[in-house]
Amino acid sequence: MKLRKPLFAVLIMIALLSVCAGGLPPEIWAQAPVQQVVNGVSSTSAPADERLQTFDIVWRTVKDNHFDPTFGGVDWDKVRQQYEPRLAAIKNDADLYRLLQQMLGELKQSHFNIVPPEAVIADNAAEPPSGSIGIDVRMIDGQAVIVRVEANSPAAQAGLRAGFVVKQVGETKVEQLILQPGKGDLSEKVRLLHSTRRVLREINGEPGSSVKMSYLDEKNQSQTATIARVKLSGELSPRLGNFPPQYTEFEWKRLQGNIGYIRFNIFTTPISEKIRVALTELRDSAGIVIDLRGNPGGVAGIATGMAGRLSDKSGMLGTMKMRTSELKFAIFPQQNAYLGPLAILIDGLSASTSEVFSSGMQELGRAVVIGESSAGACLPSVFQKLPTGALFQFAIADFKTPKGVLIEGRGVMPDVEVKWNRASLLTGRDAQLETAIEQLAQLQKRERATR
Repeated sequence: MKLRKPLFAVLIMIALLSVCAGGLPPEIWAQAPVQQVVNGVSSTSAPADERLQTFDIVWRTVKDNHFDPTFGGVDWDKVRQQYEPRLAAIKNDADLYRLLQQMLGELKQSHFNIVPPEAVIADNAAEPPSGSIGIDVRMIDGQAVIVRVEANSPAAQAGLRAGFVVKQVGETKVEQLILQPGKGDLSEKVRLLHSTRRVLREINGEPGSSVKMSYLDEKNQSQTATIARVKLSGELSPRLGNFPPQYTEFEWKRLQGNIGYIRFNIFTTPISEKIRVALTELRDSAGIVIDLRGNPGGVAGIATGMAGRLSDKSGMLGTMKMRTSELKFAIFPQQNAYLGPLAILIDGLSASTSEVFSSGMQELGRAVVIGESSAGACLPSVFQKLPTGALFQFAIADFKTPKGVLIEGRGVMPDVEVKWNRASLLTGRDAQLETAIEQLAQLQKRERATR
């Protein structure tokens, strides 16, 4: 199936690391985190001929549109021969989606995912019923450590703090959610990323419900709390084609020493104007930190627009190469751009468009990148609706930095590596942010010395 050019031209700007577990073996995929959204589709199974049609669309779409005609060395025709006979044993759509996901996993690349209908927001749905207790976690030394607690959130009111270790959620022990080394031939980056998301999936849930959690406090003493889930904070982005609405958090503020700070959780259309306003207000800052930790990506065009507000020279963030053509992520300098010292924070959950932006700004010498290496999941992709109501996300290009570095599977390497550290979190410190501020101070000194 060839993509129609007008639609294709719009959708290629979408580069999102799906919250499904692309490329995972079926026993992991079955328990992988999916977006909690409105169930707008009947759970009845499709007839056998519709399943065959769905299988053919998925296989042929990859065949016709994969950016690499060699499929990374995978014999895609042989893959069909291996998987199509298994359709005869499929009894329901859930098994079909597992089979398709396993087939896509043969490519061993990100951004190839099947999103079941129950995880797709219906067109007439007001919003997804996604709830949270107001925390974020990371895997640190094999433990699920809280790295951020939202002010005035249910978690904050229950006494949870950064540095506490989540041990059990409901009846599920956290070690049951952590993917062990060697499981499904996953890389360390992917293993940690999906382990983190599995823990967060257990913690989050329907707004108005509650979750019982066991955790270790600052004295490593076991504590238990039952915490209410509330609707996710932030603005719900508009639907963009088959790219579903997303809760978009955005904050900016001034830190001590007149350092600007900008953080947002995903690249969606509402943040474009928010970025413009924030950078305008922070124009007199001694330096700016852009925090992309945990940001899974989103609409790639927003990254180039943001880069234009931080540059006085034309350039590009990198190149997206398709099978027969390529697209440069061009930077066009904007009037009154902020040209002061710039730092970008990333970690193992920074992916896709976050990687496009941070790697490009790093190689252009415009920003210093601090934190941990990113997810290495950086393939521009599109979403297509299947006959069964599921969504099919597939990559249509690879991405290389201005210097020709392929980010997929590698990630963005920080200029200054600072790992998440439980001890510093327990003291209320953010070592990565502190290092970013120190780096900005050094950049300021260098600028003054060259004047």
